[in-house]
Amino acid sequence: MTDTHVRAAGDDEPDLLRDQFRQLLRYRWLIGGGIGIGLVGGAYLGITSSESYAANSDIVVRTPTTNPFDGSAAPDKNVNMNTERQTALSTNVAEIAAKKLGQPSLARELKKNLQVTNPPQSLTLRFTYTDGSPTEAARRANLLSQAYLDASEKKWSDLRDGMVKRLTNQVNPLGKKQNQLASDLDTMTEGSSAYDALQTQNVNLKSRISDLQNQIDSLKGLDMAAGSITQKASPPDSADGLGVFMSLALGGALGIALGLLGAWVRLVFDPSPRSTGDVARAVRAPVLGSLPHGAGKALLAGELTDSRTAEEYRSVAFRLAYDSRFADRRRLLVVAARDASIQAAAAVASNLAASFAETGKDVLLVEADLRTPTLGGRLRTRSGRPRWSLPPDADENGWPGPRPLTVDAGESGTFDLVPGERVRNVARALTSARATRLIDEADESGATVVVLAPPVLAYADALALVDRVDGVVIVCDMRSVHRTELARIRELIVGAGGTVLGAVTHDEGGRSAKRKGSGGRRAGGAERPGPASGPGRPPAAPEPDPVRPVRDGSETVTLRTLRPEDLRTGDKR
Repeated sequence: MTDTHVRAAGDDEPDLLRDQFRQLLRYRWLIGGGIGIGLVGGAYLGITSSESYAANSDIVVRTPTTNPFDGSAAPDKNVNMNTERQTALSTNVAEIAAKKLGQPSLARELKKNLQVTNPPQSLTLRFTYTDGSPTEAARRANLLSQAYLDASEKKWSDLRDGMVKRLTNQVNPLGKKQNQLASDLDTMTEGSSAYDALQTQNVNLKSRISDLQNQIDSLKGLDMAAGSITQKASPPDSADGLGVFMSLALGGALGIALGLLGAWVRLVFDPSPRSTGDVARAVRAPVLGSLPHGAGKALLAGELTDSRTAEEYRSVAFRLAYDSRFADRRRLLVVAARDASIQAAAAVASNLAASFAETGKDVLLVEADLRTPTLGGRLRTRSGRPRWSLPPDADENGWPGPRPLTVDAGESGTFDLVPGERVRNVARALTSARATRLIDEADESGATVVVLAPPVLAYADALALVDRVDGVVIVCDMRSVHRTELARIRELIVGAGGTVLGAVTHDEGGRSAKRKGSGGRRAGGAERPGPASGPGRPPAAPEPDPVRPVRDGSETVTLRTLRPEDLRTGDKR
C-alpha cells in the first residue's frame, strides 16, 4: 500500500506554504497575544509621541585656519565627524547649555533629549531636541548648538595658548643669549677669528629666534571658530510622531509578525505531530483515515447523522481490504496510542467490524481489554447462535467465554463480539490456547477477526497478541500524542513480530482530552447501554439468527442511516 499522506519532495510550493500556515493557526492564542502586545505598544507610542515636538539646528564644522578661503587643503581631511558628534553629545556641552539657561541641574535632561546626527558626505552636525513645548524645543536646540561651538572654540583656544606659551618659553632664553653675544661682538676687533666665530653664532641665534617668533605669530593669527550655524531651530508646527491611528496600524503589523514568530517557534519545538505526514513518518505506515471531530465518541457510525464519519470508516476498511498484508490473514489488531484515544480505538474497531460485515464477511470482534472492558454494555448485543463457539473452559481463565454475543449494526448487518471480562491473570488469558483458537478462526473462508487491545505504552497486552494478529492499526489524537511515542509504539510492535498497517487520527478536543487521560475510558463506560445482555447482566431471550444476505460483490458498500419504518418488528434499538 502506498503512503499517499506523506508529501512528495516535488510538491508545489504554494501547497507547502498553505500547510505550514494551517499549522501555525493551531497556536491562535500566541498570534492573538502578539497582536495585542503590538496594539498596546502602538497606542502607547501614539499617545506619548503626540505631546512631543522636535526642533532642528544645523552646524557646519571646520578646524581653525588663518585663511578660510584657502582651498589647497581639503577640510574633511582635518575633521573627524564621528569625534565631533561624540563631542556634541558630551556632558560638557550639556553643562554649558544648562548654565546659559540658568539651571545647571538640567544638564542630564538636556543630554537625554538631544540627538545629533551627521548627514552622509557632509561636514554638518544636525542638533535635534525633543520637548513637550515647541518653543522650548527650538530654544534649547539653539542653546545646545551654540554650546557646542563655544566648547569647541575653547578647546582649540586652550590648545593654541598652550603652544604659544611653550614657544615663548623657548624664545626668551635665546633672546638673552643673543643680546649677550651682541655685547661681546661690540668689544672685539673685526676680522679676527674669534670675532668671526661669535658672529656666526649670533646669526644662527637670530635665525632660530625668527623662526620661533614666526610660529608664535601664526598661532596668534588663527581663526579659532569651530564652525558656523547654517540653520537656527524654529518652533515646529506639528508634533513629532506618527499619530495614534498610524501607530496603531504599525503596532498591529508588528504584533502580527511577533505572533507569527512566536507560533513558528512553538511549532518547531512542539513534540506532537504537526500533520498526518508526521504521523505517517513516525509509524512508517500510511494514515488510513482522519476521523471528523467527535466521531470517536460513537461506537457505530450508523447512530450518527454525519455521513462523512461513515464514509471515513468505509474508506479505511477498503484500504485495509486491498492491503495484501491484511488480505492474506484477515486478522486486525486495533490499539490506541495513549489513554486519551481509548474511546476512539473502540469506535474504530466496532465500525471496521461493521464495515467488513457489510461486505458479507463473517466478522468476529474480540475485546482484548481485560482491565476495563466496556463493549459488552455499550453495543446492542444479544445472545443468539453465533458462528463461533468454544468448548467449556478447562483452565478456568474465565476469558474468552464459550459463546460470543451477536451485535446488531443496523443495515450493515451483524457481527459477533467476544466481550472482555475482568480476569485474575491477564497475560495468561491473552496467551491461552482458547484465545489463540478464537483468533485463528480468521483462517476460514470469508472470515475476519478484529481485536481491540489497550494502549501499547500503558500495558503489554497488545504485544502479547501481535504475533497472532500481525496487522496493527494505531489510533491516535495528534494533539495528545508525541512523535517519539508513535515511533516507540512502532518499534515495540515490530520488535514483537507484528506489522503496522497504518494509523487513524482523530480530534476529540485536543488538550482537554490529554488532561483527562485514562478517565476517557470511564467516561465512555458511562454511556447509555443498550437493553441487550452483557457481562454481569442476565441474558436476554434468544432470538433467531438473522438471515445474512448473499452478496456477489457487485453491490456498493454503504453504511446507510437506519429509518424507523425500515426496522423489523421486534428489533431492539
